[in-house]
Amino acid sequence: MAREPREGGGGDRGRGRERSGGGDREPDDGIIDKLVTINRVAKVVKGGRRFAFAALVVVGDQKGRVGYGAGKAREVPEAIRKATERAKRGMIRVPMKEGRTLHHDVVGEFGAGNVILRSAAAGTGIIAGGPLRAVFETLGIGDVVAKSLGSRNPHNMVKAAFAALQKCASPRSVATRRGKKVSDLFGRPATAATTEAQTNA
Repeated sequence: MAREPREGGGGDRGRGRERSGGGDREPDDGIIDKLVTINRVAKVVKGGRRFAFAALVVVGDQKGRVGYGAGKAREVPEAIRKATERAKRGMIRVPMKEGRTLHHDVVGEFGAGNVILRSAAAGTGIIAGGPLRAVFETLGIGDVVAKSLGSRNPHNMVKAAFAALQKCASPRSVATRRGKKVSDLFGRPATAATTEAQTNA
C-alpha cells in the first residue's frame, strides 16, 4: 500500500496535529480522547486506487489512566471510532506525585523512538510537543518536561512514551516490593547533633 501525504503538506508529519474536528470529545463515561494523527493510505488496484484512513488516538480520564490505539477504515469517523475502542481496552494506570507530575525521571524506547520524561516543579506546565502533549493532557499530568531524542513518527513516539510510563513507580509500590516502609526509602532526616558531628569529623 502506497502512502500519500496528508492534506496541508508534509510540514505536519510527526507533529501530532489534532484533526478531531472540534477538538476533544468527552463521552458520558468521563474519558476524553485526542486524535494524534491521521494518514490517508492508498491501495493500488485494477482500475484505480482505493483510499483508506489510519488514525492514532489517545484516551484518558485525566486522573491517572491513559491508553492509545490505532484504527483503519474507509472513512475517517470509522477509523477514529476503532482507534478509540482499542485505546479504551488497553488503558494503563500511572502513579502520579501530588496528582500533577511523575515521581521520578524515566526513559522509554520503542523501535526508533526514544523519549525522556522528567518530573517538574509546580507551575512548570506541560513542556512537550505533538503526540507527547496529547498523552499527558489525557493522563492528567500538569507539570512535566518531555524530550524526544529519536524518531518523530507519532506512533513510535506514543509507544515510547507508554513504555516509559509503564516503568513509573510510586514510593509505596517500591517499599512494598522491597519489604520496607516508605519512610525507610528516603532515610531519616539529619539532626543538628549529627550534622555538627559530621562537620567536626
